Amino acid sequence: MCIEFGREICGNLDTAESREWLVTNGIGGYASGTVAGLLTRRYHGLLVAALRPPLGRTLLLAKLDETVSYGDRSYSLHTNRWADGIVSPHGYKHIERFSLEGTVPLWDFAIADALLEKRVWMQQGANTTYVQYTLRRATQPLKLKLKAMVNYRDYHGDTHNNGWQMTVEPATQGICVTAYPDAVPLYLVTDCGSKSIVHSWYYNFDLAVERYRGLSDKEDHLHAATFEVMLDPGEALTFVASTDKQPHLNGEAALKQRRVFEQKLIELWKSHQSFTASDSPSWVNRLVLAADQFIVNRSVPEDPNGKTIIAGYHWFSDWGRDTMISLPGLTLTTGRPEVARSILRTFARHVDRGMLPNRFPDAGETPEYNTVDATLWYFEAIRAYYNATEDNDLLVELFPVLADIINWHCRGTRYNIHLDATDGLLYAGETGVQLTWMDAKVGDWVVTPRIGKPVEVNALWYNALRTMAKFARQLSKPHQEYEAIADRAQVKFSRFWNQQTGYCYDAIDTPDGDEPSLRPNQIFAVSLPESPLTSAQQKAVVDVCGQMLLTSYGLRSLTPEHPQYHEKYGGDRYQRDGAYHQGTVWGWLLGPFILAHLRVYKNPKQARHFLQPMANHLTAHGLGSLSEIFDGDAPMTPRGCIAQAWTVAEVLRAWQMTQS
Repeated sequence: MCIEFGREICGNLDTAESREWLVTNGIGGYASGTVAGLLTRRYHGLLVAALRPPLGRTLLLAKLDETVSYGDRSYSLHTNRWADGIVSPHGYKHIERFSLEGTVPLWDFAIADALLEKRVWMQQGANTTYVQYTLRRATQPLKLKLKAMVNYRDYHGDTHNNGWQMTVEPATQGICVTAYPDAVPLYLVTDCGSKSIVHSWYYNFDLAVERYRGLSDKEDHLHAATFEVMLDPGEALTFVASTDKQPHLNGEAALKQRRVFEQKLIELWKSHQSFTASDSPSWVNRLVLAADQFIVNRSVPEDPNGKTIIAGYHWFSDWGRDTMISLPGLTLTTGRPEVARSILRTFARHVDRGMLPNRFPDAGETPEYNTVDATLWYFEAIRAYYNATEDNDLLVELFPVLADIINWHCRGTRYNIHLDATDGLLYAGETGVQLTWMDAKVGDWVVTPRIGKPVEVNALWYNALRTMAKFARQLSKPHQEYEAIADRAQVKFSRFWNQQTGYCYDAIDTPDGDEPSLRPNQIFAVSLPESPLTSAQQKAVVDVCGQMLLTSYGLRSLTPEHPQYHEKYGGDRYQRDGAYHQGTVWGWLLGPFILAHLRVYKNPKQARHFLQPMANHLTAHGLGSLSEIFDGDAPMTPRGCIAQAWTVAEVLRAWQMTQS
């Protein structure tokens, strides 16, 4: 799939700033911005380094403001919007073409009869960003000037300078910026040209998307230095921003390395499929590259090469729930079972009191365990891995961990998570905590508490028990107890069926009784490998979700007929979190819906057809990737993260599962 825009997109600021690009380095760092080159988020930057991989993400290089002199004229190629709303300069008007080469963004700037190319990519495994400029066409030399705008702050923060003096000093082939004595130095170097130290603050860059999100929408950046070079036709300048003192300066070699890496990902994906290469549409190939952007290193003493999954860009870290849901699609579907193995082992080391961590905080504190479903998704991830690999060694290693998890859930663990002996179902929750994937909370307000027995939690519990019984038989261990609990849960799952509405309660035994709201959570009682519902009930669930919750990009989190339904997502945190699971569309739910539809209707072609809007969406928000959420009402504008792991994963998995 070719992602390419001409002046019809690039020359219109509204459209050019709404499309964002992303490159990553495999250790949690990234670079990201807009097609227009305009900063619209606090999370944009050419180097957001992971100083404590995969976390500790810190904005180091915000942007490069480019100016060229050609002939007797000067042209600004950069674009800035300021606090008063004025856009100056209008560099986006010189963008003749924007495209993605794999994940590498490419701009063509037309300057009279000259054409200047710009590419951005990162070195895998290093906090190093390359920006390469090549003069492809010209009738005379062109002078390129780059103003390096730097910062040093947590990627969630913003900077309002009040006399901050950074240390900016010469370094080999460039400069070194040290924000304060204990800061990690930033090296800005080039393979040719000259540099001059400036140290001048630019105030009040306007961040329009942050204003939409109800957050601080102004920021200051330091103009640390200016780099200049005279380019003859065919010549190139490679600019490198890095935390390494001596980064590699050979731009062509670094770009070739990136291209080879991405080509290997595609070849690996195709070599693990049962269909021929020609059967794989180009948009699916692009999602394979997107999948890799979420897979990052998480070193542990027992495994320095351990892996984990970043939940979404720009602001999420690695969450247990998101990781386990995403694992099959990001690793197994793409032919990378060794990555899945590493992730499963990494998280096993963090199981505590029978629970998987909900998330690893950015600052490196003790992991948080406020989740009931992440641990149950762990069983499903292991089941999928074993089905793909028949890796008995890993099963032997993890079985005691899984057995301990079941035991803790049966006798009770954190947050009142326990097996109800009266019906074999799982109860979870207490006042003030949010344990399911519908986890929005503002202050003390838990938007969707779902205390009691949530429907998807018990569908997952039932599947975990059946999975555990199969694993026990495979390893010649006692399995009868797991089967017995599963049998009882299957019988009592009938309690979720709401005869009056013809679909499942969202939760039963809540403090307010059984919850009849129509939400998408019941789809998992059909899409998971083991369904506790009858065939007629499965069809009813798929039909009601298809008629009331399905949109082009996923399932609504609440039916539009509900009085608390929100048709749009936006505003301050209170407004946004109040809408997050109250009507907002979630892209990842498209996968379970498609698998449930396939189970009921047994029509792969029809089920696969639901994916087409997602193929089109690859050009609309986070270019080459899939968004986290969308407005509930048409036109279902994308919101939230521009690239979300479980959306990419579930679309990839659904596409593979619908191949007939």
